[in-house]
Amino acid sequence: MDSETYRYCRLDRTGHVLTITLDRPEVLNALHLPAHVELSRAFDAYAADPELRVAVVTGAGERAFCVGTDLKSLAVTGDYEYPYGGFAGITKRFDLFKPVIAAVNGLCLGGGVEILAACDLAVAAEHAQFGLPEPRVGLAALGGGALQRLARTIPMKQAMRLALTGGRIDAAEAKRIGLVNDVVPACELAERVRALCDELLLCAPLALEASKAVVLQSLAAPGLEAAMTMHYPVAERMLASDDAKEGPRAFAEKRTPRWQGR
Repeated sequence: MDSETYRYCRLDRTGHVLTITLDRPEVLNALHLPAHVELSRAFDAYAADPELRVAVVTGAGERAFCVGTDLKSLAVTGDYEYPYGGFAGITKRFDLFKPVIAAVNGLCLGGGVEILAACDLAVAAEHAQFGLPEPRVGLAALGGGALQRLARTIPMKQAMRLALTGGRIDAAEAKRIGLVNDVVPACELAERVRALCDELLLCAPLALEASKAVVLQSLAAPGLEAAMTMHYPVAERMLASDDAKEGPRAFAEKRTPRWQGR
């Protein structure tokens, strides 16, 4: 994985963890088509590498995670274009079952919220702010599924407040309504995210993928009974894996499991 081929994002690999940093701080990490294409390549690389088990998405600089679409670029091109993975290469990636953590280091607006909503877990710095300002510029948050995801993940009235007012909420409020998991001082964000990665790495990678797949795919079932009797290929792969045997064996032998991801 050659990070030198990326101009608008940075890729940093530490063990089994890949950190993807949106790297346009001069425009508060707003994204244009070339950035979307690069980010889609980055998530392709994460998905394809069996040694990578957790991804972290964050923004360059101290001011912003991502403020959404680069409106100046949009005014020139006039086109909303996204690669296969959707906004930031992630919002329409429905076949990625490895965990993705958002490390929200500042402003998280518009498409930034869409990235956040597409991640599985999120930790925010205390100074972070969140909002969907699209209605205030004559638009709606249609590009990356935020409206659909928020209606499924936070209380409806809170989703409607974000969708309809164009206003912002602070990090404490984002945690209260379930938009993020945790809020920490900015100086502790990297440490808290690393600790969360370490928690995930204690688990078998195929077990994490199976858990994420079942949670997400079961949402399409018409009811609980249907969800519990659905066919989940990712879960079946986990059950047939060497790791599914390694876990109980390590427990019986009172040692740390050696996960192989197969």
